[in-house]
Amino acid sequence: MSTPKIEFRHVGLHYFGPQGETEALRDIGFAVEEGEFVSIVGQSGCGKSTLLSLLCGLIRPTSGEVLIDGEPVTAPSPSVGFMLQQDSLFEWRTILENAVLGPEIRGGDMRAARARAETLLRRYGLEEFKHHRPDQLSGGMRQRAALARTMCLEPDILLLDEPFSALDFQTRLSIADEIGNIIRREGKTAILVTHDIPEAIAMADRVIVLSRRPGRVKAVHSISFPSAGGERPSAFKARDAEEFSQLFKTVWGELEVHVE
Repeated sequence: MSTPKIEFRHVGLHYFGPQGETEALRDIGFAVEEGEFVSIVGQSGCGKSTLLSLLCGLIRPTSGEVLIDGEPVTAPSPSVGFMLQQDSLFEWRTILENAVLGPEIRGGDMRAARARAETLLRRYGLEEFKHHRPDQLSGGMRQRAALARTMCLEPDILLLDEPFSALDFQTRLSIADEIGNIIRREGKTAILVTHDIPEAIAMADRVIVLSRRPGRVKAVHSISFPSAGGERPSAFKARDAEEFSQLFKTVWGELEVHVE
């Protein structure tokens, strides 16, 4: 039996602040296999983003263990890449200069990093914009540039924390589809945190539903679309699959109230 790429074992987390103790997570347990795409949904404040912070090694669990390749996470790892709600591109740097920021900070081989960044920008349709500033790009192009910056570090694991929420609806659908295809094509292990149930279903191999705080794993759904002929449809086309509506209703019901 192979070791999961990611594993949460009976993870609990308590915060201590001026108002006293808050239990954020309780007995969280799930695993993610190498190359799998998992999405996590739940109400605001249930601990979705906290799970990503634990996996990044930014915080430590109060109880239980978080593991990558069978090893406990004790500090930030170069094998983990992060995409946030905002692209956080530096406006005074060109797109290419933004893309090589990670290797530059880590003191890496900048000639190799630049070549890798140029390849990624070409692959993501941004080659002709590599010398532009971020304010000259659309929101969707900026997110592709942010993905190139993350991928330039060659992470094994990609964490996405509401990365499309700042985009308008039409752009969000298009970029989610593009980035989902890129992640699958490059074989990355990915975890997406989102409030958007259709997005979670359309992009992922599995959807994990968290309960209200303290967050617990309430349900796990394997996502497949037999009506699509046995092949995994793109995130955009998945929304038209016969199974999509029932999956949405099931997850919506488990969240109990409207997801903010």
